[in-house]
Amino acid sequence: MGRFVWVIFWGVAGVLSVGAQESSEVRPVHLGVVEIWAPRVANQEGGNVFAMPVTALRFEPQVDVQVRNMAEGQADVAIRGGTFANTGFSVGALAIYDPQTAHYAAELPVGPEMLGAPVVRVGVGQATSGALGTVGSVGYGWRAVRDGGFAAVKAGTAATYGAEVYAGVRGAEGWAADAGAAWSRSDGTRAFGDHEFSRVNARVQHVGEGTQSDVVVGWQAKAFGWVNLYTPFNSPEFEDIETLLVAANYRVVGDVAGDYWQAGVYFRRNKDDYAFNRFAPVGPVRPFNHETRVTGAGANGRRTVAEGWAVQWYAAVAADEIESTALIHGRFNSRSTARAGVFPERRWAWDGGGEGVVTAGIGFSDTNREGSGVSPVIEVARERPGATWSRVALGWAETSQVASYTALNSSPTGGLFRGNRDLGRSKAQTWDVMAEGELGGWEVEAGAFVRWDEDLVDWVFRRGVTARAAQAVDLRTSGVEMYARRAWARWELGLGYSWLHKDADYGDATIDGSFYAMNFPEHRLTTAVTWRPLPGVEVRLDHEARAQAANPLRVRGGDEAVIGALGVYWRSPAAREWVWSLQIDNLWNSTFEELPAVPAARRLVAVGARREW
Repeated sequence: MGRFVWVIFWGVAGVLSVGAQESSEVRPVHLGVVEIWAPRVANQEGGNVFAMPVTALRFEPQVDVQVRNMAEGQADVAIRGGTFANTGFSVGALAIYDPQTAHYAAELPVGPEMLGAPVVRVGVGQATSGALGTVGSVGYGWRAVRDGGFAAVKAGTAATYGAEVYAGVRGAEGWAADAGAAWSRSDGTRAFGDHEFSRVNARVQHVGEGTQSDVVVGWQAKAFGWVNLYTPFNSPEFEDIETLLVAANYRVVGDVAGDYWQAGVYFRRNKDDYAFNRFAPVGPVRPFNHETRVTGAGANGRRTVAEGWAVQWYAAVAADEIESTALIHGRFNSRSTARAGVFPERRWAWDGGGEGVVTAGIGFSDTNREGSGVSPVIEVARERPGATWSRVALGWAETSQVASYTALNSSPTGGLFRGNRDLGRSKAQTWDVMAEGELGGWEVEAGAFVRWDEDLVDWVFRRGVTARAAQAVDLRTSGVEMYARRAWARWELGLGYSWLHKDADYGDATIDGSFYAMNFPEHRLTTAVTWRPLPGVEVRLDHEARAQAANPLRVRGGDEAVIGALGVYWRSPAAREWVWSLQIDNLWNSTFEELPAVPAARRLVAVGARREW
């Protein structure tokens, strides 16, 4: 627990030192060294690879990124104690997913330069967004193109090298375009932990009066290894992933504040070639070779229809298919889905100040393979702009989703991964209370929730059985979340805390360990510190300290850990187009297994140079 205390000390020391040197007045901060994609974390990029959308989620207070090798390699994104399988992703109007397995849900071959800050949705916000996932989702919007760009190079320990280039240009009559390319490679901080990644993406954009249109094409290839990447048998595993995304999005902002609508279409192809032993001879048929294709369309919006009345809505359709050499034991290998929801909103003047807001409605989801799901929603809120607590809300939401092909179509009797073709629709019911406001110059958010998951798909372990198996489980998860942020002239400090408790019922199944549903932090504290000691210098420090629930599959690093990342950036006054950097991942060289039986990456140090124009 010593380092746990150290993290708290860092946050307190930051506040005290700021109080000694600065006025308590909160001032707007103009960042001139590091571009910000996610304001709730300090480090926007890692040392071992170019930045991806998942990079800025590593220390996000509401998101638990569980890493294999590195977040950009293969990472499971969990929200509120959920699993990787019930977290969704959306870009603009589009809910983008991988039908094979949500292990690849975060494979978005788009540079963060093109995207807005990630928005984490939970509870009623998740249920009314139209994004997939029973627990939560991460949503991105499309940034407006700006003139300019950058070229960057990086080198680090473990023979790590990388390069990236990005450029945007705005033309006449609202037309603009941008494009980027990135590459990185490394021998890895552990044996057989090498990687080589590439990404190319381009976009055409048109911005009109209250409208924005984006058409984007992105391609990404990732080849990487790790011992125990997915299995606990000390095998040098390897994975080769190639992702193509073609998407278009059109957004219109309404005349009334908060009103908008947007619609889009997309095609996503994901190829995955996994090897349990990278050195085993490859026969004419590769044992774990998969290709998924998804074609989808979606729309959502909010419209004021009368004084005090508005309606939120979403609609989406998608068709997916899989070709696989291993996932051939289920009932189907293609599926079509349709989802829609309508949520009227009523506002009125609240006695004593502010407004009362009631949002209620229902969502519906159906497929041509499984049964449908109905998702009722209700939330009561009080909003008082300028008050200490500007918004307080109590809500209840029900969500549902269907299982992936890996869970449905893996062999139930043989192989490394045992599936269950009869897994049904998972459902979740969530009660939560949330509040946000400003206390003594601090932006504050707080919430508590209870969620009941029914038939959630977990992957479990039994001693004597050399495989993990898909198993339905009923869970009750209770939690508390808090976040506070403050900015001064030369400092920024963000503090996050979460507490989770779970009760699980696996029915008649006998299990000895859970890889996902019962792999969660009982306590998690995050700190994000940004310090500008001199003009042109930024020091960025992220930490998470966690006390993990005991898990018999975890063999290294114990159940308590402190994980940190440091970035130091300098912009020369004489040549302001140049930014020089020093980055350290896994600052304290933690051996904690974020996923049970998966070894942690070791400390990596990298230096870089970036020229902007």
